[in-house]
Amino acid sequence: MKRGLFVTFEGIEGCGKSTQVQLASVLLDKQNIPHLVTREPGGTNIGTEIRKILLSEKTVELQPVAEALLYLADRFQHIVEVIRPQLDNGKIVLCDRYHDSTVAYQGYGRGIPVQWIENIWIGSNAALVPDLTVLLDLDPQIGLQRSLEKLRARGLDESRFEKEALEFHIRVREGFLELARLDQKRFRIIDGSQSTDKIHHRVAEILTTKVTNEHEGEFNK
Repeated sequence: MKRGLFVTFEGIEGCGKSTQVQLASVLLDKQNIPHLVTREPGGTNIGTEIRKILLSEKTVELQPVAEALLYLADRFQHIVEVIRPQLDNGKIVLCDRYHDSTVAYQGYGRGIPVQWIENIWIGSNAALVPDLTVLLDLDPQIGLQRSLEKLRARGLDESRFEKEALEFHIRVREGFLELARLDQKRFRIIDGSQSTDKIHHRVAEILTTKVTNEHEGEFNK
């Protein structure tokens, strides 16, 4: 059986990636292409509990290194329990956030040495690199406003990062762009200030190309 395709969606708060993951899923459904939608943190039962700690505004005094380790713990569990088995079964996995978020937020944003994060990641023997990463790039001021409005509308207690200073989110955005620059083969950058439909059209083009190349023409947009 041919290995599945691992696609991650990244970006700052409020960039629209969660919406685009769901729209990509609808697109794959229409083509009857087996796939799974998942997210980080929270893609497993254990990860759901970790997510509550990491994103709740009630979580205070969490040290940056402890924060990074919690994200990595969530990821290792996610890979072993969900992502790798689904890929081995030939499914496409669409993941809302992944390892690049840890590097961007805890590395570039918090100031933890990126090499320290990478040493744990690579040294775990569980590290799994995406086949494709879609990065939705957006001005942090716009993204933060969008995200806070969304959380309030849904009554979610997940605003710990939204309450960080703007300078933090600027560093995170710069981190994502630097990661994309360093791995241009894997990353595709999309302007997140465009309409939802325009972004989805571009995501569809990118997925069409990647899935067609990997699955020998099975995909028809």
